[in-house]
Amino acid sequence: MASASPLRIAIVGAGSSGLLLALLLQRQGHAVSLLERAAAVRSDGCGILLVSAGLEALLAAGLDDLVADWRAASQPVQRFVFRNLRGGLIETSAPDQDPLRPPSLLIHRRVVLDTLASTLRPGCFHGGWELRSWRQHDGGVELEASDGRQWRGDLLIGADGIFSRVAPGLDSGHRLNYLGDRVWRGVIEDDSFCRDGEFIVYTRGRGVYANVFDLGFAPDGRPLTHWGFFHEEPLPLSREEQRRLLREPIPDDALNRLPADVAALMRATPLEHQVANWSYDLDPLQRLVLGRVGLIGDAGHAMSSSQARGMTAGLEDAECLARQLASWPEDPLEALRAYERERLPRVHAYQHRSREISNRIGRARRPASPSASPTTAAA
Repeated sequence: MASASPLRIAIVGAGSSGLLLALLLQRQGHAVSLLERAAAVRSDGCGILLVSAGLEALLAAGLDDLVADWRAASQPVQRFVFRNLRGGLIETSAPDQDPLRPPSLLIHRRVVLDTLASTLRPGCFHGGWELRSWRQHDGGVELEASDGRQWRGDLLIGADGIFSRVAPGLDSGHRLNYLGDRVWRGVIEDDSFCRDGEFIVYTRGRGVYANVFDLGFAPDGRPLTHWGFFHEEPLPLSREEQRRLLREPIPDDALNRLPADVAALMRATPLEHQVANWSYDLDPLQRLVLGRVGLIGDAGHAMSSSQARGMTAGLEDAECLARQLASWPEDPLEALRAYERERLPRVHAYQHRSREISNRIGRARRPASPSASPTTAAA
């Protein structure tokens, strides 16, 4: 294919990487269809540590105003505090921050997704679009949704997360690894536990691990705190049991292993302000591109939260792919190959480092069961 005319591009998945890529490709004049399984952009969720490189990807793409909005609605991380499960102080450290780079931010996922979604042109987003299958040929790519809807165009980008429906057809080595934890995260109104950009880690022991950090203030001025709780346990073989357990609150016996003030903070968080999931990562893939199809974000390189690189890596992917498509206007397939050449070594390094840290801090690593499939994503 050798044409500088606008491309018809499908992006499957409306998370942060898919939304950013849609924005950037629309600005280049391409006809973008953002296909999302949910009816609307799902901006629920909790807090994120977004490291400097994520903001630098936006600045490289010319999105200075968006960076300013995120900085105004977040809290720069100022201090890491490590405590044991009795609450005793282990150490305190400042972030390793280059003053010439943007600060790492403690930011609500809702801020990221809502601001990105607000930039989309009418008609770009298609909700309730659950991918059933895709195929490519010399003339383009064809998709079919579970309800029978079809899409035909030039390129397909899978941004549909760790349970991707695009990735297995691109790389047969796409396999989930269960990391050993059931995880809860929550956001609660609180002005006393941690403030002024503090990030507290309760080191792993007795089968649990936790963190708590300052999320700054909601638009109405309420102070917000994020927390995460990781509980080591085997992954049930039954998908139904997996889903059932993720609807339950944190078990009391597990919470009681934390200091009383942390446990009280978590218990006080309404269930509707919590999210739960099973922890997975992916083995490094051999490719991110096959012909007219590419992967960005967790679909291509999901990793544990140990390095805080998940969202950042996806934003970097989106910036890189958009830049390569602009650099190769006559040959989008070469643009995809250039994207893979640039990103594959980088994300492999992220994945190896993330897994190394996870293993060092004691998280049990177990292979995913046969039931760890895309349908588990709803759990």
